[in-house]
Amino acid sequence: MSTPPTQPEPPTAAAEFRPLIGITMGDPAGIGPEVVVKALADAELRHRARFIIFGGDEPLGFAADLAEVNPYWFRLPHEQVGPVETGVVVADFDEFGLVNPRSHGPTVEGGQASMRYLEAAAERLAAGNLDALVTAPISKVSWKLAGYRFPGHTEMLAKRFRTRRYVMMLAGGRLRVALASIHLPLFELRNCFTIGLVHTPIDLLHQALRDWYDLPAPRIAVCGLNPHASDEGRFGDEEHRIIEPAMTMARESGIDVRGPYPADTLFGRAIAGEFDGVVAMYHDQGLIPIKLHAFGRAVNVTLGLPVIRTSVDHGTAFDIAGRNRADPGSMAEAIRLACHLAIRQRAARQSSRS
Repeated sequence: MSTPPTQPEPPTAAAEFRPLIGITMGDPAGIGPEVVVKALADAELRHRARFIIFGGDEPLGFAADLAEVNPYWFRLPHEQVGPVETGVVVADFDEFGLVNPRSHGPTVEGGQASMRYLEAAAERLAAGNLDALVTAPISKVSWKLAGYRFPGHTEMLAKRFRTRRYVMMLAGGRLRVALASIHLPLFELRNCFTIGLVHTPIDLLHQALRDWYDLPAPRIAVCGLNPHASDEGRFGDEEHRIIEPAMTMARESGIDVRGPYPADTLFGRAIAGEFDGVVAMYHDQGLIPIKLHAFGRAVNVTLGLPVIRTSVDHGTAFDIAGRNRADPGSMAEAIRLACHLAIRQRAARQSSRS
């Protein structure tokens, strides 16, 4: 049995519109500059939109030299960047200088710079001056060293846009996986594992599959929390007390949701086409299978925000930064999806006005 591709089909009628996509460079000592430079070196991808890269011209130039990519961007001080009619503009935060790309680890400077890029991009996004945001990887340790408490992009953007119901979804290959909990110590999950925590990703994943992937009745499968999905209560009762009531609520609102199923076999069934999306209970339960299945091609999407945000499926990879070894595949896919969703969103707004 076949399933639709993980990424939506490219738009047709709205193809003349070229959205303005913001890209944050991430930690300048990581592979963010390299994957951004390499991804946008594809002229076809650049033709899909207009771009502002929030970052540093020096790290980008360093990455371009290593990759033997001729710079294709215009550089402006970040405070001088206005409307972008065509091409790629680097909003240069030159006050941070060049963080050593061979530092091979988190730094205060890297945390400060990557947060500043994100804050500036989020400000433009909130003002309606960007159509979507794509984020290169940051270091959570660098953020902590710099004094920031956010565990990741998702939480920072949720607070910035005052969003209480938000979910991380990764889509790659034949999998689309939404997470009930994200950056949470595993032992802490028991203190916040509620019916609402499980219902929210079911609801938001259903909306995304329906509105973005043109699946009018998506089939969603839910992982159990415990081994064997508790085996009818032998290995815990969270499936009965929490997961099943959350699924009942979803069914009452018209969602086709099934489970809870043992996680060790569920993802294989989804890859085979039995389900359109999967809800995992915690971070590694969902990310291990999708990274085994589609690492380097998967895209991280934040569901629930009033804006479009996509990201890569990997981290800063300090160990290979500055060596021209990073694969830009996930960044390219994240940019493509952001372009598609921005065009789709504009078409939907125009349709609602007519």
